[in-house]
Amino acid sequence: MPVHQPPRAARPRPRTRAPASRIERARKFLAEPVRQLQVSIAAFVALVVVGTIGYVVIVHVSALDALYMTVITLTTVGFREVAPLGPGGKLFTIFILVVGLITAAWVARNFVEATLGEAFWLSVQRRRSHNMVEALEGHYIVCGYGRLGRHIVRDLEARGEPYVIVDWSAAVEPDLLAARIPFVIGDATHDDVLRSAGIERAQGLVAALDSDAGNVLAILTARDLKPDLQIVARANSEALEGRLLRAGADRVITPHSIGGHRMALALLRPAVDDFFGRVFNLGVQPDVDVGQVTVAPASPFAGQTVAACDLRRVRNVSILAIRKDDGSFDLNVEPERVIASGETLILLGPAEAIYDLEALYSVGTT
Repeated sequence: MPVHQPPRAARPRPRTRAPASRIERARKFLAEPVRQLQVSIAAFVALVVVGTIGYVVIVHVSALDALYMTVITLTTVGFREVAPLGPGGKLFTIFILVVGLITAAWVARNFVEATLGEAFWLSVQRRRSHNMVEALEGHYIVCGYGRLGRHIVRDLEARGEPYVIVDWSAAVEPDLLAARIPFVIGDATHDDVLRSAGIERAQGLVAALDSDAGNVLAILTARDLKPDLQIVARANSEALEGRLLRAGADRVITPHSIGGHRMALALLRPAVDDFFGRVFNLGVQPDVDVGQVTVAPASPFAGQTVAACDLRRVRNVSILAIRKDDGSFDLNVEPERVIASGETLILLGPAEAIYDLEALYSVGTT
């Protein structure tokens, strides 16, 4: 049972974007060599059809003879015509011959490029990445693949969580293809880009763009497409946290503020900082982790005392705190404390044990 959240204030709906022009859609369609090959073959077949019909109409021969005339003309084999050609037939033959040579050269070029060229393998890799994105479900969308986005990705990978990158810059594409990371190149503030990232099937989204305005628009767009999506946003200053929350973010993180607190902690309480460094070790498979389990009414933890759950003995996991329905926390939980449905257990223990508990018993992330 998700923890109740107060209703969000009304917010403006994101402005709809103008659809792409037909020329732009055609250019994107023909960007892949395989599609260019398909189009050129279709053009060659269309030319054969046009030639057959033309010979039937101009030379007055049967359909089979017209097809024969078209094929020997396009292939330039030099066989004798099946019927005498008048001026119209000769001009039409010249037309078929010239256009046919151009089309055949286009087919040959596209065939070589599609089978041997670098663009073909790039097209294959893009198609593979697209299929990876299409297969994702319950994943996380990371908007922005800068320094912060890369840290987020490393942490998600270390914990085995599915994700997809959304970034506007094509410069990151080679690295993502080489690493076989699912991605979408595009503006995260656009509806179609987030739909391409599978937002309808996603579990959460991180707005980690460099621009605060971009993060606001990405949040508005994501919230409009999926109202129940869990959204975490980056704020470049504490003054902008409220704006991002009003836009629809569930949580707002200010990296500079957190970095400052962490450096002060390392200076004043180095042992505590070492502990946090072990638990929140980004980019490395953790041996210890902090997790959460939201207790459902049918959960075996609902109505049980902390001692009766016996998580420390059975799973080697400790309950650090319990978050109540009102959002407050019980710290230093007594063994006699009864766990109610809807509450969230904050757990500390071996990483695998934490992940197993979350997968088995948690009803959601809030």
